[in-house]
This record gives sequence, structure tokens and C-alpha cells, in this order.
Amino acid sequence: MESGYLALVLHAHLPYTRHPERKHTLEERWLFEAITETYIPLLQVFQGLLRDGADFRLTFSISPTLLSMWTDDLLKERVLRYLNQSIDLAEKEVDRTRKDPVFHRLANYYRERLGSIHRFWRHYNGDLVRPFRELADRGKLELITSAGTHPFLPFVKREESIHAQLRAALTLHEHHFGRKSRGIWLPECGYAPDLDRLLQENGIDYFFTDSHGLALAEPAPVFDLLSPVLTPKGTAVFARDPAASEQVWSSKEGYPGDYDYREYYRDIGYDLDFETIRPYIHPEGIRINTGFKYYRITGPGEHKEPYNLEWAREKTARHADHFLWERRCQVREGVHSIGRKPVVTAPYDAELYGHWWFEGPQFLDMLFRKMHFDQDELQPITPSEYLDRYGDYQVCRLAMSTWGRHGYADVWLNGTNDWIYPVLHRSEERLVALALRFDRPSSLERRALNQAGRELMLAQASDWAFIMDNKTMVEYAVKRTKHHINRFECLMEMLEAASLDEEWIAQAEALTPLFPQMDYRWYRPLTRGTVPVASECPRVLMLAWEFPPMMVGGLSRHVYDLSRALVKKGWEVHVVTTEIGDDPHTEMVEGIHVHRVHVMKPCGDEFYHWVFQLNLMMVDTVHALMDTGLSFDIIHAHDWLVSRAAKALKYRLGSPLVSTIHATEHGRNQGIHTDLQHRIHSLEQQLIDESDRVILCSTYMKREVEQIFHMPSDKAEVLPNGVDPELIQVADGREENKEPFAMVHERIVLFIGRLVREKGVETLIRSAERVLSRHPDTKFVIAGKGPMKEEWEELSRQLNLADKVLFTGFISDEARNRLLRSASVAVFPSWYEPFGIVALEAMAAGTPVVVSDTGGLADVVEHGYTGLKAYPQDVHSLALQINTILSDPEQAAGFAQRAKEELSRFDWNRIANGTISLYEKILPRDCSYLMVTRNPVSRVREENACI
Repeated sequence: MESGYLALVLHAHLPYTRHPERKHTLEERWLFEAITETYIPLLQVFQGLLRDGADFRLTFSISPTLLSMWTDDLLKERVLRYLNQSIDLAEKEVDRTRKDPVFHRLANYYRERLGSIHRFWRHYNGDLVRPFRELADRGKLELITSAGTHPFLPFVKREESIHAQLRAALTLHEHHFGRKSRGIWLPECGYAPDLDRLLQENGIDYFFTDSHGLALAEPAPVFDLLSPVLTPKGTAVFARDPAASEQVWSSKEGYPGDYDYREYYRDIGYDLDFETIRPYIHPEGIRINTGFKYYRITGPGEHKEPYNLEWAREKTARHADHFLWERRCQVREGVHSIGRKPVVTAPYDAELYGHWWFEGPQFLDMLFRKMHFDQDELQPITPSEYLDRYGDYQVCRLAMSTWGRHGYADVWLNGTNDWIYPVLHRSEERLVALALRFDRPSSLERRALNQAGRELMLAQASDWAFIMDNKTMVEYAVKRTKHHINRFECLMEMLEAASLDEEWIAQAEALTPLFPQMDYRWYRPLTRGTVPVASECPRVLMLAWEFPPMMVGGLSRHVYDLSRALVKKGWEVHVVTTEIGDDPHTEMVEGIHVHRVHVMKPCGDEFYHWVFQLNLMMVDTVHALMDTGLSFDIIHAHDWLVSRAAKALKYRLGSPLVSTIHATEHGRNQGIHTDLQHRIHSLEQQLIDESDRVILCSTYMKREVEQIFHMPSDKAEVLPNGVDPELIQVADGREENKEPFAMVHERIVLFIGRLVREKGVETLIRSAERVLSRHPDTKFVIAGKGPMKEEWEELSRQLNLADKVLFTGFISDEARNRLLRSASVAVFPSWYEPFGIVALEAMAAGTPVVVSDTGGLADVVEHGYTGLKAYPQDVHSLALQINTILSDPEQAAGFAQRAKEELSRFDWNRIANGTISLYEKILPRDCSYLMVTRNPVSRVREENACI
């Protein structure tokens, strides 16, 4: 009686490496080696199990590009040529090794093995689809597909493009195997929220994820990884079991690294003298693997001993036993804890078995035989069979995840390959638009549209980004991406110009004859968006990483208030920013056009990496707006987080660039000390260099930027931050209800801001002792969140001030207003503060302020007139100023009243006028502010030249 199940999954995939223009290519050998070392040996194992009556189950994912190459007559002919050449080499090796009994035996083994593979190939006439289909018909294999060209789906921009990749895959799979694919292998196990909706719409019942993809789901899976869950759209998710994966996958901790197994990296293609091996390597003399490997791993060093077939077979049997024992323990424990028979999901790249791990097919053979003939309590099962056994699966929401390094797409988006995505995303937009435009195309137009779809799909293959990251065949990967995009662009231009070259189209079709059922209508919009209305107003594009309701610091409020003021002045403002929660991706906020872009959430030190993605998505969003007819007179960028997008769009749009530098990395950290700080500093330098004008919020910041970045003085403009008193909503008189922040009799010393080191809250806490000694009825309220919160809470406890210092965490605008009405004094003790909007808000609320005499705060407060100043990081000085306010309420009220009167300097109407004046200085003299529709063909030609 079984206790649980093992769902073994093999994902077979290779990029589309068909090159009819050349007789010998290194990349086509990937296919030849995989067929002779993995696919046929695995089929021979499966047929042997079937012949011997051993019941087995296995899920086999075959990517559409691999399936297309299996069924390509040219490639089948080349596979046979490769096989014949290998057999010829085997005969030569048998003869060459006659005097060495150890190597001679191995050479005979290779000759017999290759002869068996050759007979298999001849028996099926090179048709690998047929034996897989036969095994599926017998119920032993569950065959599933992957997405069309194996694109990394979380980085595909348009739903229509994902839909097209899925339709191409499902159509091809059903055509060859005569059955629908119930499941799918998401390329690189890449999942992003809402992808399940597209899977569900295309009839997919299940997919696979890496372990953390399910472990971090919400709510937490009650059965851990031992049962699938359902996404909100009803698609089942099976998670890779980390223990099972590590035992087989890892070359260090796993079985394949055992010293008795065959050494992959020692091949006669490199060992034999050049003249002997020359007929069997690349015609250009490039040494390559031949598949003839005579050594075992032996150990970690260079010394290698001869390979011993018996030792390897014995070790394979022991490893199969060990693997089963480990899985039995898992399911025994699981069946008691989850109340149903658990399933352990063990997915692997198929090419591991036989190609990388030579003994892999033998391992599977022994594994299935032991499970069947020993009537093991662990039994094999396919995902479809398991889903049909139970009907009560938990519904969970999955976050973005992948397999591979770090588990969150690091392999497919980094400095080696990030350049490909803006190009791909623009191409998606163009094809979607053109697919909608051509309702009744001619036969030739349809061929061109279909071929454009193929070229875009091939450019989207995740393999190219992987190879660039892996630094193996980088030049090939770059060329393949560029070649497909260039052919795509040519087809687009032909279609847009209504000038089709039939001979050129036929040549493109002949180079990439995959997806014969390709239908360009798959790219037609799934949902229609709204087209912006033409405007005669001047138009500014604001780039800012935060915008309400996302408020990390003062930047969000600044962009919001400035944008509203510009709208009132007759400007059309488009803000491109980050998505947050369930807020709409496109909406109108008080006359501001807000465009929020989707980027997966940053995690820890991955924030810098996340900024990469944010910039890519910003560029794509702006290009989509341009495709609807919008143009922008000015680009206005805020801080380093949008520098890459600002630079790219400056050249794409041909518009002047203004940047506002709200703070610098050098200032925040009192120098540049780490690699990350250096990278951020470089982006700040890049933004300043590319900007036509730079806005600083204080004279302090102007001096800092000029000195650190060697910026010419005439490039800078000082425009302060502002405050909108209406947003403070302070009633007449002081608020008496202080709960829950303080008791009625207590006076509040208030700090509001981000809890980061440069805000100087530590100085405020250490000053509390001196303040409380004179005013024991005081309560220090610290409102805000940030990385220093726990450290400063601990400092309060160490100083025995825990009952006198309250950390509120994040507070709403309403709570902020209540606190400002209640506070006796607002204190801002920063040692680095470019400006300090919160000080203005306190002044607008009529709250007396004490600030550090530094940065922009020094510009805002006039000591002894509108407030008091303390020396930065000076506990005694800060306590003295706070005590002065608390000791003389009448004087404090005078400070507050005069501060309110001085706020006209910081009125947003005035700041907007200064900003517009700056814009007008750099706008072209003949700018009429009329919307211009740029020529999309010429624009794409310019962009393509930059690839």
C-alpha cells in the first residue's frame, strides 16, 4: 500500500539553432549531442521498462523549439550525418586503443552504444515524436509543452504577446501528439502575478514553480510543498522539492559529482593530438567534445583515473536506493501531517540525464524498477493523475519567482543583458498595433505578419539572456537577438509602407520554418485601452519613483504638489511612476495623468536591481504613450532612481531634460564608501551630466552638487520645496485630545520623518534626558518608519526612556495633522537635510519648530525669528533650544506666527512659476505646444541603430 507519490518531471528544451546557411555550426551540435546522449537513451530506458512489465509514470515537457527541430528534415539529415561520423570515430578508437585493455573496453562500449542509438534512429526514420507519442498512448508519459520560444514570461510586456507564445506552443503540441497539453513548463519556472489568468484562458490546468514560489505564497500553504495549491484563477501549482532536486541536480552535494561517475570535462576532442582528431572536430579546427570520455571524476584535482563501467553501475544502484529511501521518509512524515497521500515533485532539465550526468538514464531505469518490482510504498504519478485524485485544494496567491540564481530573475535581467528588453517591448507594441490594423490582409501581408510574429518570438527566447549572463557563447546570443529584431523591423517597415518584398519574405520563412500554424491575429489586443486626447497645452513628462499614495520620503509629496500647480498653470502633466497596491495603472489625479508601471517588489539588497527594471518599464510605458500620438515638450526627472530612463527618453524623444536632485548619496553617507554607493553616485553624475538644467531645493544643495559633481554654476537653479497649507487642515486653536500619543497633561515634542541615520533622531533621543530634567511632563513622539527604528527603540530602552519616547510607525495624513495640532514643538535634528518639507508642514500648522543649522533647514528657519536652530549632532545645543520653546510658550507662539507669515516664499504657485520659467529657457524657440505625431518608422530605425 503506497504512502505517497513521486512526480518526476523532465523538461527538454534547446533554443532554436537551425542554420541552413551553414553546413557546420557549433550551436547545432547542442541538438545532436542531446538527441544521442539524452533523448534516445531515455526513450530506450522507457521502452525497456515497458518491455519488462515495469509500471512507471513520468511527465515529459518538450519545448516547442525543440519539437520543431525534431521534426525538421534538414536537421534530421544532419543528425544522421553526426551519428555516422561518431560511429566512424568509434571504429577508429577501437583500433587505436587495442593495446590498452582498459580504454579498449570503453571504446568497444561506445561503439556498441552508438550502434544501438543508430538502429533506434533508423527504426523510427529519425522521427522522435512517434516513440514519445507511443509511450503517452500507453499512459506511461504525460507530455506537456512550454511557452513558444521559451520566453521569460514575467518580462514579456504585453498580454497579447504572452497569449501568442502560449497559442503557438499549444497548437504545435496538439498537432504533433494528437492531444492537448494539460500542463505547462513555464520557461525558467518564471511566474508573475496574473499570469495564471492567461494560463487559465488557454486551458492550462497546472504548472511548476520553484520551492520558494510556493513557500512564500499567501496564505501559507497548509500542506507545505507536499500538495499542489490553486491560484485564484484555478490553475494548479506544483512546487519543486528542494531536497530531491539537490540530490540529483548538484554536481557537488548531489549524485552526479560522485568520483566513480564519468568525467564530463575530459574528452578525446581535447586530449588526442590534432592530426588524429581533426576529421572529427569542427572543420575550422576548433576542438570540441566528441562524446568519447575515458575517465571518471576521480577527485577534485586535475588527476583522473580511467572510467569503470561496473563501479559506476554499482554506484547508480546505491544512489537510486538512497533517493527512494529519502523520498519514503518524506511521504511517511507527510501522510501523517497532511491527512492525504502527499506528492513529492521532482523536476529537472532533461539534458542532465545522459548529457551532463552520463549515468542519469540508468539511474531512472533502476529507480522505476525498484519502485515497481519491490512494490515500494512510494509510487510514481503524473500531475494530472494526482489532481484527479483530490478535489479540495487550497487557494493561494503567488508572488513573482523563478528558479536559477537567487530565485528572482537575476539571471535574465542584469548588466549583461538588460539592453534587450526595451527593444523587445517596443517590438511587442508595434506588432499588437499592426495586428489590429490589418483586418483583411492579402496573402502576402498575412505571410509578412506571421513571419514578424515568428521573429519577435525568437528574439524573446530566454536562452539569449541566459547565455549572456553565463558568458559562454555571448557573441552568438547577441547576434541572434539582433538578427531576429532586425528582420522583425524590416517586416514592420514593409507593412507600414505597403511595400512588400516577396522574395525577402520567402527567405526569412525558409530560415525559420517553425510554427506552421502561426496566426498574427494572436497578437490582437485582448482588451482595448483609451487613447489620450490631443492637447494644445505644453506637456511635461515627470519621472519619479514614488507618487501618492506611495510615500517613502518627501519626493512623493514634492512631485504631487508641483504637478498640481503646473496643471493649474495650464500645463499637461504626465507622471510615470511605480505601481502600488490596487491603485489603477492609469488614472487622472487632480488633472495629473498618472501612469503606474508594474515592477516586481524589491527584496533587501536587490533594490538596486529593482531600479533597473523600473527604468525599463518606464521607457516602455512612455513609448506606448508615444504610439498613441503623444509627444512631450519637457522631461523632468527626479533623483538617480530614474536616471537611466531619463537619459534614454531624452534621446528617443529629442526633448530637453530637467532634473531635480533632492539629495545625494555622498551627502547621505558623508562620502562614498561602498560599491553600491559608488554605483548610485555614478548614476547621479550621469543624470546631472545629461540634464540641460538642474534644480536644487536650497543654496546648500547647490553648493554640494557643484562641488561633488563639478557642475557649472550656470546649469543650476535653486527652487525651494513648497507646502500647501490646505493639506495640513489645522483648525483654529490647539488640539487638546492627545491620545493615543500622549496623556492630556503631557507636552509633545514631535519628530516626523523617515527613520534613517541622517535624520538625527539619535541626537533627539539623547537630548531627552536634559529636557525631561526641566520638563518632566514631556512626551517625545517619533512618527515614521525606516531601517533605524529598532536600533533607536533599543537606545530609548538603554537610556530608561521607553515610557517617554513613543515610536508610532507610519502615520496617515489625518494622524499627522492631529499630532501637529497637539505638539508643543516640532523638532528636526537632521545632520543632512537637502530641504525638509516636514519643517514647512509644521510651520504651516502653527507649530513652533527647532531645526538643525544645516542644509535646506538653515534656509527655511531664521533663528530667533521664525524658530530656533541647534548645532547638528550636538545633544546639549538641541536640548537647550527645545527647553527654550517649552519654557516660554508666548515666545514660541510668536515664532510660529511669524513662520506662517513667511510661508509665502514656499507657495507652490510661486514655485510653479519658477519651474515654468526654467522650462521656457530651454524649450525650442519655435515650440508651439501642438501635439506632434512622430513618424514611427523613422523612430524605430533610429532605435534599431542603437541595439
